[in-house]
Amino acid sequence: MNEKKETIKTGFTEALPLAIAIAAYGLSYGVLATQANFSLVGAVAMSLLVFSGSIQMVAVAMLTTGASLASIFFTSVLLNLRNLLYGAALTEGLAPANKWKWLLAFGVSDEPFVLGISRFKKYGPDPLYFGIVTGTFYVAWALSSLIGALIGNQIDPQKWGLDLAFPVTFTALLIPSLKEKPVIATALTAVVIAFGLEYFIPGNEFTIIITGVFSPLMGLYLMRRAQNA
Repeated sequence: MNEKKETIKTGFTEALPLAIAIAAYGLSYGVLATQANFSLVGAVAMSLLVFSGSIQMVAVAMLTTGASLASIFFTSVLLNLRNLLYGAALTEGLAPANKWKWLLAFGVSDEPFVLGISRFKKYGPDPLYFGIVTGTFYVAWALSSLIGALIGNQIDPQKWGLDLAFPVTFTALLIPSLKEKPVIATALTAVVIAFGLEYFIPGNEFTIIITGVFSPLMGLYLMRRAQNA
C-alpha cells in the first residue's frame, strides 16, 4: 500500500510542472475555439473525447478556414501516427495493467510517453504511474479548456504567450532524454525537415505533419542497423 501511495505521489509530482504548461495551452485552445464559433459544450467535449492539443488546435484552425471534415480527419490521423510508435514502445511498461491497458492507451501521447519511458527504464513496468501522469494531464487539459471557452474573446492567447507555454516546457523536458543515437538522429532530422520546409514553403500547414511522419524513420533506420550489427 505504501508503495502505491509513493507511486501516486511521484507520478503527480513529476507531472505537475508539465500539467501547468498544458493548462496554459488548453486555455489558449478554449479561447481560440470560442473565437472560431465553437459552443461551450462543443469546445469542452472535444477536449474530453479527443484529448490532443495538436489535433484540436489544427482542427480549430482548419474549421476556421472552411476545411471539410474529411480533410480534418485525414490530417488528424497523420498527426497521430506517431502514437503507434509510442504505444509499441510503452507495451512492456504497461503490460501488468492487463484488461485496463485499453484505458491507459487513451493517454498515449507526447508528454506521458516521455515521462513513462523514463520511469520504466529506471524502475521497470509501472502502469499505475502512467495512469496518474495521464490523469493529471487530462484534468489539467479539460479544466483549462473550459476556462478558456468561458473567457472567450476577453484575452488574446498570443499576446500573453500562452501558445508557447507548452512547446517550451515540453522541449525542456525532452532535451535530457536525447542520449541514444536513434533519438538524437530523429530530433535532428525533424529540425532539418521543419526548417527546410519553412524556408522553401513558409507558412506551409503540412510542415508539422510531414516532419512528424518522416523524422522517426531516421531513428528507426539507425535502431535496426544497430540491432543487425
